[in-house]
Amino acid sequence: MNTNATRTRHRRGIVVVDFGSQYTQLIARRVRELETWCEILSWRADGEAFRAAEPAGIILSGGPESATHEQSATIPDAVFDLSVPILGICYGMQALARHYGGRVATSGSHEFGHADIARHGSSKLLPEKASTQVWMSHADRVEVLPPGFSVTASSVNAPIAAMEDAHGRCFGLQFHPEVTHTPQGMEILDRFVHGICDAGRGWTTKEIVRESIDEIRANVGDEGVILALSGGVDSSVMAALLHRAIGDQLRCVMVDNGLLRLGEAEEVRAAFDPRQGNALPLNLRIVDASEEFLSELEGETDPERKRRLIGETFIRVFEREAGDLSSTPWLAQGTIYPDVVESAAATHGHADLIKSHHNVGGLPTRMKLKLIEPLRELFKDEVRQLGIALGLPDELVHRHPFPGPGLAVRHLGAITPDGLEVLRRADKIFLDTLRAHSLYSEVSQAFAVLLPVRSVGVVGDARRYARVVALRAVVTSDFMTADWARLPHDCLAEASNRIINEIPDVSRVVYDVSSKPPATIEWE
Repeated sequence: MNTNATRTRHRRGIVVVDFGSQYTQLIARRVRELETWCEILSWRADGEAFRAAEPAGIILSGGPESATHEQSATIPDAVFDLSVPILGICYGMQALARHYGGRVATSGSHEFGHADIARHGSSKLLPEKASTQVWMSHADRVEVLPPGFSVTASSVNAPIAAMEDAHGRCFGLQFHPEVTHTPQGMEILDRFVHGICDAGRGWTTKEIVRESIDEIRANVGDEGVILALSGGVDSSVMAALLHRAIGDQLRCVMVDNGLLRLGEAEEVRAAFDPRQGNALPLNLRIVDASEEFLSELEGETDPERKRRLIGETFIRVFEREAGDLSSTPWLAQGTIYPDVVESAAATHGHADLIKSHHNVGGLPTRMKLKLIEPLRELFKDEVRQLGIALGLPDELVHRHPFPGPGLAVRHLGAITPDGLEVLRRADKIFLDTLRAHSLYSEVSQAFAVLLPVRSVGVVGDARRYARVVALRAVVTSDFMTADWARLPHDCLAEASNRIINEIPDVSRVVYDVSSKPPATIEWE
């Protein structure tokens, strides 16, 4: 049974209509940064969902389809029935233009990347500057304005880069204000959310804490909760939240699945050991299920299959640990929004599947435990802010994320005990090197990957035909998009030399310079 708490609706918030863009959640996050509640509904959602949201305004997202096709996604009638201001972004602008009688056509030249727009006339939405830099990403454009609309900005490849109606209620932007590459994007969104929609404020960390605790108590009552604690940011914040909400009704279990980093189980035990006065005085049990997990994964090379096997085994272990389900019927997980988005499991969206997360797409369809995930609608930066507010130590709040499937998604190909040992040692060397160079806190996530290939090397005078390790470090604020970290060459050289010299079964080290998108942060 999958039972998630439903967050109390913040009246006078914003609804983002999802047309399948990978940036839809980023729009929602930007609105929340303006201290306004924002939720996402699919363009396929029924009218009741839109009416129940009672939004102060609507934002139409971008999307992968072409608005020139007759069968492409359209704006739900319920959006217009609400009689609130509407902002269309990229595909959303094109869909808005089509709805009101404009014409959309394929661009003569695709526009992707930085562009300068020139402002025309007066505008309630755009900043006062005559020109501004924005981020474009489109193959179609509005060719003919809908009746009653005017052009408020243009670029070289988009003569209608922004538009709005005479009543100041409908707006369209061909560019993306939600990305950091549009410097004045937040100002534009603020003008829409607060200046035009007069949306309410109040989406703050203090309010999230209050609501989350109320929801946990309302759902759980006097029943017991078992928490999957990994020691990472998400599960640690979840532990703090549950401990404050229900106290001794919480039992924490860490599953050693044989896929942890070097010394991970011991570090988590020490961090939450009440006898040492650290973090929270939790009732923590560490279960060694490594043989069970590795047996299930033996010979498996498909990444999606690995995740599902881990998810299924993970739940079975927890069901055993829960014991008497009549007293402990709840399983708590620190699932957050990016997990849900990349698994395409959000009920309000239909974005393409990127990968299944072991705690979302990898869960079995039938579970004996009821699931509670109060962090499910939060982004990583919101979770960290929550941890600080709950009093967690800095080393836990700002620890680099570690994927639920653990080293299984960093050990490419069939998993072997020898391969895991190589990977653990390489990963520790890399992180230790970053700390020695005072760079650990400068990057958002860093790790090693074991590749399923071997390469010729020379150590001393001897030929070595051995494994290849890739190093990955990224910088991001929300983990929806990420850029590869420009680490100093001396740091990379030191990490590479140590890995090759200290691990006999490695002959070559490479560095991953891929951003997200098009790559994902993890390799599998």
